[in-house]
Amino acid sequence: MKFIARPFLLASVVAALLANSTFAKESELHFLKPGKPDAATLLCPPPLMDSPEQAAEMETVRAVFHAACTADKQAAYDEKKFSVFNFTAAVGPYFTATNLPKTAAFFEKVQLDAETVTDLGKDFFHRPRPFTTDTNLANGKLEKSFSYPSGHSTESMVLALVLADLLPEQHDAIIAHARLMGWHRVQIARHYPSDIFAGRTLAQAIAKAYKKSDDYEKEFAEVKAEITAAQVAAKN
Repeated sequence: MKFIARPFLLASVVAALLANSTFAKESELHFLKPGKPDAATLLCPPPLMDSPEQAAEMETVRAVFHAACTADKQAAYDEKKFSVFNFTAAVGPYFTATNLPKTAAFFEKVQLDAETVTDLGKDFFHRPRPFTTDTNLANGKLEKSFSYPSGHSTESMVLALVLADLLPEQHDAIIAHARLMGWHRVQIARHYPSDIFAGRTLAQAIAKAYKKSDDYEKEFAEVKAEITAAQVAAKN
């Protein structure tokens, strides 16, 4: 009986720890409800590690990594930590945290929610990053988290979708910059292309879910007013 009970007990303990970890992460959400959206049910699983699809994706990562120029790789390293103000070039020089404190605080909550949802997806899918499978791709300071979906792709696209709602006249430039930020992660072998695409899909679901929150809508309106005032001041 001991040999039967111990594995069962271990599995129960692991399950309880995972549940507690998920609860702890979801308790920090600002504009989203727990499990809405849920990356584990929204996204298709990534390719199996021994599949032809996985092998093809690895070859793509190798090709993109070796073809990337120094400037693109440096941009990727510089984006290891990022915020909505990475989009200043697409928006305008007035778009700074100093000028827009409410905007800065709002987007910090937006990004933290996106990070939480993405991390739960990573913990569910457990996909190793490309550089752990092919150590020849290791470069710079390496992340210890899992690969699918990409946090950079999800978070940057969530920021972009919300920002584009605030600034529809600059929609295309904002979205293009988020797509580039995601692709940079393939250029330094942090992610597979499917990690990036999954992040964009998840970002759309997150941005849609935000609009069901009264708190989000209230702060969105305040941010819209702050940005409009900053635009007027910049023209005078």
